Amino acid sequence: MNKKIIMISMVVILVIVLVGFSSNETGEKTNILFHITLADPDLYVNGVYTEKFTLEKGEYLFRFVPNGSSPKILSITLSGDTFDYSEDFKLIGTSHQTGISEYFTWDYDGQKNIFVLEMQELSITINPNTETLGSVSVDILEN
Repeated sequence: MNKKIIMISMVVILVIVLVGFSSNETGEKTNILFHITLADPDLYVNGVYTEKFTLEKGEYLFRFVPNGSSPKILSITLSGDTFDYSEDFKLIGTSHQTGISEYFTWDYDGQKNIFVLEMQELSITINPNTETLGSVSVDILEN
């Protein structure tokens, strides 16, 4: 009798674990086409970060992982043969009250969606406007 209870308990635990793993796999999948974490002033040349990469025709969006020490204005320029984009993203802090403490979440405000009409090599320039000590991650995702 005790062996049956132990076996049933093990099967139930195994099923719960398998369901948990499978639900994680069906979660949101993002296709990151560009990523940089700017956390070191040495990554900037003459105060800006520049890199080249290729995008296919399609719709994309910027995603940021900033914090309170991130640049207040993050200027991003993308340029290619038939594509030009420029935006000055503004760092926005949102206060959250928990009753016993206060904390902030951070994001950049600006036009995050871009449309590329044909496959091409793009040059990205990220300018932190002299604030090279704060860290920020920048991603371009397939939308």
